[in-house]
Amino acid sequence: MTTVHIPLPDDLFSSVRKSPDEVAREMRVAVAVRWYAQGILSQGKAAEIAGLPRSEFMRALSDAEVSPFQETADEVREALARG
Repeated sequence: MTTVHIPLPDDLFSSVRKSPDEVAREMRVAVAVRWYAQGILSQGKAAEIAGLPRSEFMRALSDAEVSPFQETADEVREALARG
């Protein structure tokens, strides 16, 4: 696994009252949700990046008000009409 180092202000952790591990976890979930919402990642891959089981990732999507479906109802109808 590759590790990414992100410089953050020294007082960040005390400001948000979270440990570095908690901040890192929240950042992983946030980027996974964003990339899923943009259609860059599948739900399974996004859950893997977030470090969550798929069911918990779906809960994170709900918390972020992101639909768990990447296709709109119209796109599904069009695909069904094409056969």
